[in-house]
Amino acid sequence: MGVIIIDGSTVRDFVNDDVQFKTSVDAQFTALDVNNDGVLSRSEMRKAFESMRLLETHFGVDTATPPEELTRIYDSVFRGFDGDQNGTVDPEEFRSEMKKIMLAVADGLGSSPIQMAVEDDDQSFLKKAAELEASKISGGGC
Repeated sequence: MGVIIIDGSTVRDFVNDDVQFKTSVDAQFTALDVNNDGVLSRSEMRKAFESMRLLETHFGVDTATPPEELTRIYDSVFRGFDGDQNGTVDPEEFRSEMKKIMLAVADGLGSSPIQMAVEDDDQSFLKKAAELEASKISGGGC
């Protein structure tokens, strides 16, 4: 386990680095595309959301959210990713929505740095943003 320190500029720099951002988001897309058909279905996206347990916990404590409410929330998020409303999310739609989300995170963080504990094998976008910044500081480039 390690600790990263990030702020809004760290996240924004990661998003604005076209190569790093596209590579990271496309790798996440591929991991979520369980049936390898090149698009994400509603069920593939839901499984990903469920595995993150973002809606079932509050500061690490399990909460009881009714299943119908979870379905409504997951469906709403899916519609946000499915820009052309064709029932699937293609890589470009996924990239576009992830960019919006990450820029919203950057705006929320502003210039106030935060510390985050991350697992060594964590492949989150925030960890990747911190790694990119560290490589630039150390002179390692991208």
